[in-house]
Amino acid sequence: MRRLLLAAATATFALVTTPAAAAGGTLDPVLDPAADRIATADLVAAAKWGTGKPIEDPARERQVLDRVSRRAAELGVDPDVAVRVLRDQIEASKLVQRAWHGHWAAHPDQRPERRPDLGEVRPEIDRATEAILLGLRATAEVRTGPSCPSALAASYHRTAEDLIPLHRLGLARASTSLC
Repeated sequence: MRRLLLAAATATFALVTTPAAAAGGTLDPVLDPAADRIATADLVAAAKWGTGKPIEDPARERQVLDRVSRRAAELGVDPDVAVRVLRDQIEASKLVQRAWHGHWAAHPDQRPERRPDLGEVRPEIDRATEAILLGLRATAEVRTGPSCPSALAASYHRTAEDLIPLHRLGLARASTSLC
């Protein structure tokens, strides 16, 4: 009887995991560049610190999202999905920037010594954004399948294990609309 229960449980597990396995079963192609993009928020925060430049920049965000929509269409990715995912990335970046600004305000001795020019940082952000779009294309089957939440959890844990806690929080925020 135990063998039958074990066999039934194993068969059920195989049925649940098969769609993800067939599609590669991972969201790493999206989460890895998402983590890279979140890491750039540290540089953006440093660039804006003490300059009076606001963390919120709706005009710039609109430009980025318009470009994402166009590029997604070129790549065969649903532009609405791409915009939604990249909007989450932007919100995650702002979360990280606000945290750094709060930290630096409370700990003046830890403020950044160098403020990079945003023009230096944007190519890295653009590279990560392109990689996210390519990842969205590569993971379409996983993201729309029933195993997406478990694939997301597994990819999140793999990607987040080497991140600082603030970046883990940012990655969690950035991945809310992947499934």
